[in-house]
Amino acid sequence: MSDTSEDDSEISFSVKFLGRVEVVRPEGLQILEEAAQRLKTPDDYAPEKAAKKSKVYLFLSLSGIDILENKTKFLLYTCPLSTVSFCALLPSSPKVFGFVARHPAADMYHCYLFQSKKFSHVLVSTIGDAFRASKKEESIRGGRDLIVEALRHKNKMLQRENSELKRRLTGHTE
Repeated sequence: MSDTSEDDSEISFSVKFLGRVEVVRPEGLQILEEAAQRLKTPDDYAPEKAAKKSKVYLFLSLSGIDILENKTKFLLYTCPLSTVSFCALLPSSPKVFGFVARHPAADMYHCYLFQSKKFSHVLVSTIGDAFRASKKEESIRGGRDLIVEALRHKNKMLQRENSELKRRLTGHTE
């Protein structure tokens, strides 16, 4: 890693993108298995399946997961880590892994499935580590927000007290 701030750090892996499937629940190995089965079943009404089995770059940072098309570097999907609810290896096929993420604008979940001959377990572990680190960062930020809010409140109270004292002082000098 370079000496840049941790927020800017990212890693990337070249993997095979198997597809994206809408799922009914945000987590569970059963969801991954069902999504994998649905990708194997031909469906004329699922445009996500058209791009399956293409090479992609999976970029992972503390802010999210970006999926870029291999040749054009076109951004296919971006998933903020705060929307990711589950990530695991597919029990029936250890070279396949996936994660579930909530759609940012709609009340739905999608399962993204990938294949990597050597790095599936590493990627699942890395995504999990990034998720935990982002949650820790979020809670630290949340704690800082509370401190900032408390200081703003105290500042407001001191400004009122200062104004009151100035008013009294100008009343005594006249």
